[in-house]
Amino acid sequence: MNPVEQTEVSQLDSIGEKAEQIFEGALQEFLVHGYTGTSMDRVAASAGVSKATIYNYFGDKEGLFIALVKRLAQKKYQIFIESNKAELMSVEPAIALRQLANLILDHSMQDQEYLAFIRLVIGESGRFPELAQTFVHNLGKPGIQVLTEYLTNQRYIMISDPEAMARVIIGTLAHYVLLQEILLGKEIVPMERDRIINTLVDLISPQPTPDT
Repeated sequence: MNPVEQTEVSQLDSIGEKAEQIFEGALQEFLVHGYTGTSMDRVAASAGVSKATIYNYFGDKEGLFIALVKRLAQKKYQIFIESNKAELMSVEPAIALRQLANLILDHSMQDQEYLAFIRLVIGESGRFPELAQTFVHNLGKPGIQVLTEYLTNQRYIMISDPEAMARVIIGTLAHYVLLQEILLGKEIVPMERDRIINTLVDLISPQPTPDT
């Protein structure tokens, strides 16, 4: 993360237990009623705080939702990337990619609340594009940057465009979650996750030199 992003994380972290209480209440209200249908009165009641407290912390409903998007995105980033970055950087690409892919799919597809929130962000993105952009800024962009750095510095393989390959990998996993779980397509277009992961591993694995 760059210094601005780190400052944003620190600011959210420093808010403390009261903000977490508000986040929990807000999340439930947004998931049930959507962004437009959620009022600050509902959030205050669900969180067990006064409406004035929410305004003091977040300014307005948009500020609260953006802060919530950042919080959830950062938590997922920490699970997916940050907590495993040192280990992933130290092993060969095929092993690292398989571990990372399984981690992302496990924590995405088993977290129904997270999937519901992604549906909400997608559903509101047309009217409130800045909400979706906040999610991409805090989860998609850092993930691409870390994977690009890893692929760039690998001594085992040569990839002509590491950033493009990072986007292919993350995009494939995101598409798998979107199609199978968020859009409920797993019975219509079923696909075993191992087939997806094995194909991604093949993309970055050194190819044998044909006999001449």
